[in-house]
Amino acid sequence: MEEKKVVEEEKKEQVEKLEDVEQLEEIPVPEGQGDTKSVKKDKKKKKDSKLKEEIKSLKEEIEQLKNDNQSLIDKVKLAQAENVNYRKRKDEETANTLKFANQDLITELINVVDNFERAIKLDDNDLTDELSKFLDGFKMMYANLMEILKKFGVEEINRVGEVFDPTLEQALMTDNIPEMDDDVVTEVLLKGYKLHGRVIRPASVKVNSK
Repeated sequence: MEEKKVVEEEKKEQVEKLEDVEQLEEIPVPEGQGDTKSVKKDKKKKKDSKLKEEIKSLKEEIEQLKNDNQSLIDKVKLAQAENVNYRKRKDEETANTLKFANQDLITELINVVDNFERAIKLDDNDLTDELSKFLDGFKMMYANLMEILKKFGVEEINRVGEVFDPTLEQALMTDNIPEMDDDVVTEVLLKGYKLHGRVIRPASVKVNSK
């Protein structure tokens, strides 16, 4: 009977030991503890590799941001340059508009000048003193009108003795003067005029042609 009791107690103790071992196996081992050196080394390599990839990704992102920023700067500079050029063009257009705003009026006045010149050419030795005095008044008005036109940027085109220039003159007749070269203007038939350097009426001329 006692032997049976002893056997049972021994069995009980063995069962308890087994339960203690099972409980120990269930206790979680903290990370890093219980790892071998090779396992730790592999983990460190993985961690370093991941860190390098993150750094590489960040560098690429920074480089991309730099490129985007430079691109925006270039676009802003281009827009500013285009704006400056647009302003210059508009200023030039406005200046030209103001400069030539009275071109039509001046063209009409030039026709009046032509009539004054035709009348003045009548003054010669055969005219009576009364008519000559009358034409003297015309000459004064003509001179006054020419001064006014000059103030507004009008200048005559008179190139007698110079080589014919189709941008300034139109040839209506030809002369045959042996002592002059070909294509030289010999006479102005109708004066031409420029307004601020722009031809508003070409001169009508005779051109030498041997």
